[in-house]
Amino acid sequence: MPERSMRERMLAGDLYIADDPELARDAARAQALSHRLNTLDPTDDAARRAVLTELLGGFGEGSEIRPPFHCDYGSQTFIGARTFANFGLMCLDVATVTIGDDVQIGPNVQLLTPTHPVAAGPRRDKWEAALPITIGDNVWLGGGVIVLPGVTIGDNTVVGAGAVVTRDLPANVVAVGNPARVIRTVEP
Repeated sequence: MPERSMRERMLAGDLYIADDPELARDAARAQALSHRLNTLDPTDDAARRAVLTELLGGFGEGSEIRPPFHCDYGSQTFIGARTFANFGLMCLDVATVTIGDDVQIGPNVQLLTPTHPVAAGPRRDKWEAALPITIGDNVWLGGGVIVLPGVTIGDNTVVGAGAVVTRDLPANVVAVGNPARVIRTVEP
């Protein structure tokens, strides 16, 4: 059986080494498109939408991302309809990042899919992996929220500013803190 490429390993969620020519090419594409997006006239909505449609795996109707925006690959990020992301969204999309419809994302939110081995040897040898992030419909992530690898946030959930989401959050709750914890439920 032929050995899988590092890209195939990455997409499967297995350990891989990011210093790979194919992955470097994909990352360079994302960097170039992100640079174009981040240097556009901020009033040119049509140009911004065109770049985001080219950069991302999916970008829903009526959605908006205010620059600056940064990502690893872009093609691993899927954003639903009518979603708004304020300034400074960091989306490390080594694994898939799926953002639902009608999501509100505050400034300086970080969506982080990469993981690294805890053992020093493999980490020193540059092995890494990633776990997907899923954000349901009608979620609100306050400013400065950090969502860690493998987390799913349920529909209609609100995550307070500055929270660090280390575990899945159910639908219809408010969560705050570090680590984020549910403090109450909300009506759907």
